[in-house]
Amino acid sequence: MIERRALARHKTFIKGRIYFNNRLSSMDCIVRDITDRGARLEASESVALPDAFELYLPNKDEHFFARVEWRKGSHLGVSWSGDPPARQRSEAGQPEQSIADRVAKLEHDLAVLQRRFEGLQQR
Repeated sequence: MIERRALARHKTFIKGRIYFNNRLSSMDCIVRDITDRGARLEASESVALPDAFELYLPNKDEHFFARVEWRKGSHLGVSWSGDPPARQRSEAGQPEQSIADRVAKLEHDLAVLQRRFEGLQQR
């Protein structure tokens, strides 16, 4: 077989986690080989992955933004992208809030509800 890659890939067997849909969806994968520019992943064919997603490697505590270059069965080749996957837009056409903004709002709402609950308990 003729090697067409500019960089040699290093064989691996690393557990990975793919995040997509603004991190609302995720799935496990296996990183079969890796370079500085991309990787070959093995993931379930039953999940329709988007063309861009975030890949997390827990044993290295590293995050990558990946773009799918090719797919063949349960294997896919990805290249590293410097940009996070594009934010999905809400029905109104506005970009959805970042996760940090959503968490901050939820923490505020939780604090308000806790104060109300404590006030009701004291009555």
